[in-house]
Amino acid sequence: MNFQAGDAVMHWAYGLGTIIRLEKREVLGQVAMYYAVKVGDMMVWVPADDKLKQRLRPPTSKARFKKLLEQLTAPGEPLPMDRHERKLKLSETLQDGKAESLVNVIRSLGAFALIHALNDNDQAFLKRARSLLAGEWGYALSITPAEAEFKLQHILTPATA
Repeated sequence: MNFQAGDAVMHWAYGLGTIIRLEKREVLGQVAMYYAVKVGDMMVWVPADDKLKQRLRPPTSKARFKKLLEQLTAPGEPLPMDRHERKLKLSETLQDGKAESLVNVIRSLGAFALIHALNDNDQAFLKRARSLLAGEWGYALSITPAEAEFKLQHILTPATA
């Protein structure tokens, strides 16, 4: 994967950012190439190594994103009742950094919340997944992240009869 300065990218943990440059950096005595990625007000240095595809990816296309949004209302995967197992499963799901994984976490936690109260870790995962998805949604569909978050809330809140 070869990114250029100015390319929009999704960082697996921090969300939507922009490639600023590729440069050599020395970290712990090792010299390697790193992408400087501006995410919000911070700069993230991402190694340009064999794990780059797990850390950075191009944002999801508009067409693909619209299909993903349709999946938000589908039933979520069952989550373990044990909080440690649930935290591990959610962490593993989010590690690939894909938009599909964000949708899966949001759906699964939404379904879990119907039968059991979300603990602090669950709420943190849900907040992170929603924030990352809203940022990418905003980019993909040319709306603000706040508009995306509002629309996401509307999709996830069942209509009352």
